[in-house]
Amino acid sequence: MGDVFIIGSFSTEFGRWISKDHRALAREAIHGVLGDAGLGDGLAIGQAYFGNCLLHVSGQTMIRGQACLSPLMDEGVLPERLPIANVEGACATGSLALHLAWKDVLSGQTDIALAIGVEKLYDPSAPGQMLKEIGGGFDRFDQERWLNEYRDLAERSGAVWAPSSERSIAMDTYGVQASYHMHRYGTTRKQIAIAAAKNHVHGSLNPKAQYRFRMTADEVLADRPVSGPLTRAMCAPIGDGAAATIVCSEERLRTLPSEVAARAVRIRASAISGGKHRAPDEPSLSRIAGDRAYDMAGVGPEDIDLAEVHDATSFCEVYQMEMLRFCAEGEGGRFVESGATTLGGRLPVNASGGLVSKGHPIAATGLSMVSEIVGQLRREAGTRQVEDANIGLIENGGGVIGLEEAVCAVTILEGPASRHASR
Repeated sequence: MGDVFIIGSFSTEFGRWISKDHRALAREAIHGVLGDAGLGDGLAIGQAYFGNCLLHVSGQTMIRGQACLSPLMDEGVLPERLPIANVEGACATGSLALHLAWKDVLSGQTDIALAIGVEKLYDPSAPGQMLKEIGGGFDRFDQERWLNEYRDLAERSGAVWAPSSERSIAMDTYGVQASYHMHRYGTTRKQIAIAAAKNHVHGSLNPKAQYRFRMTADEVLADRPVSGPLTRAMCAPIGDGAAATIVCSEERLRTLPSEVAARAVRIRASAISGGKHRAPDEPSLSRIAGDRAYDMAGVGPEDIDLAEVHDATSFCEVYQMEMLRFCAEGEGGRFVESGATTLGGRLPVNASGGLVSKGHPIAATGLSMVSEIVGQLRREAGTRQVEDANIGLIENGGGVIGLEEAVCAVTILEGPASRHASR
């Protein structure tokens, strides 16, 4: 089997788009990704994967992708009879859509495939509704089991477990996990605040970020408390957006114009791991997905030049540095505090601003992370460009099973400069 390449990747600006519905966001993402791929239309696309989590709130409970993309088929932008599969994996939805598109091309089912994620979370008429709906990412069949796990973890760390309808319950779970990490390893609130402040600085350089203001660590700490050690500035906001990626086979890439091939990014690995009810001191599923991705790509953490990780809260970035083996377990806070993850540091992380600054429209998130890494590997990231970026990693988790996510995807990409140099 040949390699699979990304020839187009695009993200809309993230924000609170009251005037844009799901179809409008999908349209923007499709035209954007076709333009980035250098394609006049998408008639060569043989399969599409449409990611969304909460469109049912708007009444479209089924055939979500078909309903959102049909106008583009009518207009000849996408092919008639395009097979569309709907994908949902909570916050990992976008990465799952890409994984499926990658597998279709890798297996020879089609030579060009599309992954798209579209989400609207902001509804000013019912501000509490979406927070309640996000709770659907938790196991509802065995709710007492995971509630008891978090109560026990809070008791072990001296934290308070007190979910509230004023916030997503995910913020409460992250708050307890952060408290436990602080209790076990000595991680500090200041270190978590440094991660948040760093990403707000990065986000100020990203014209597509929902938040584009800088913050200091002290300002992060002084912001409104949310849950446990977490303040508002350490948590991802509510917003809307869409992102898309087009992948193609190595054989098909040879038939495309040279300028398209020159910007193509190779998918070195796409690995998925599922969640379980793990013990508090057991490594999480992102360790498993990361190790699988490293093995598949034939690289190690020391070979990664930059990363986008799923910082739904800034504690998550601290934790994922450990799970992805960028530092030893318990050293994530000190690793971030050292400046290693900032632009210009040893391993720039979330140059996009991360979820806490770029934003987190759930189904679009994973593909927006791909768009950031693709731009970096092409040397097209402007003022936030990471020097000599050749290999990038994306970690995207979604849902909750016990003390960890329900699913995690780790993707490793290789840029054109590295690929051409190795020939």
